[in-house]
Amino acid sequence: MAPQSHSLTARGRRLARELRAHRERSGMTLEQAAAALGWSRFKLGRIEAGKTRATAADVGRILDLYGSDESVHAALVQLARDAGRRGWWSAYSGVLTGGYVSLEDEAAEIRTYHVQLIPGLLQTEDYARAVISAGVPDDPDEVNKRLHARMARKTLLGRPDAPRLKTVLAESALRQLIGGPLVMRHQLTELGRVAQGANVDIRVLPYTVGARAGVEGSFVILSYEDPLDLDIGYSEGIYGNVYIEGADHVARCHAEFENIWRAALDEDQSAAFVAAIAAEL
Repeated sequence: MAPQSHSLTARGRRLARELRAHRERSGMTLEQAAAALGWSRFKLGRIEAGKTRATAADVGRILDLYGSDESVHAALVQLARDAGRRGWWSAYSGVLTGGYVSLEDEAAEIRTYHVQLIPGLLQTEDYARAVISAGVPDDPDEVNKRLHARMARKTLLGRPDAPRLKTVLAESALRQLIGGPLVMRHQLTELGRVAQGANVDIRVLPYTVGARAGVEGSFVILSYEDPLDLDIGYSEGIYGNVYIEGADHVARCHAEFENIWRAALDEDQSAAFVAAIAAEL
């Protein structure tokens, strides 16, 4: 009987990548690991490729073989139990590396709508420092660590295989005075520069649009080249980061973004709008 395929979730893809990474760190080849487990190379290869969903028991056996730490072992076994469920919070961020940034790094297209802040991929260093400092005001070492990570993340847009970025910024995000007038003016000037890139489109949703679009808040849609990698919606909030994976919910995100995109000023009008606000500062 042919192996049963399944609909991949971000959680399932994460589990597959983690299992392969643990095997490689153990120094075992795919053939060696499969033989030690009493499996075929084909079975383990499909698990690592995310084409066969591993059971919690399978994951436990695999990690025992690789000698993984107990904390990682427990997290990945739980991840296997949850791998088929869609819509989840970042419960594994303390153990598994990457999280949203890993999903963003692999995307072929990123569509974003932001209400209050300029998105991280477009932030200048001074603007990012002001935003991060507001969240951890009494820990300069932590601010610097997060700032360096954010600046490294920005290099994504300059890679040869960079994703396409389509961003809509609400006027409120442009007028929120982060870091003071000088920092904000430099940030708006940077938006104009980045928008000239072939893979970046920036539009502005002005106040005058009213309540026709974008009233439900900021969100991101990540899309991938491989048709097996389904689109993922993402939204940050005070109670955690929500990954939206159900087909109906992701379709709603797409429809909402298209409504916002159409309601926004076009790219040339947006560039002029951003430049005018910068000139006021």
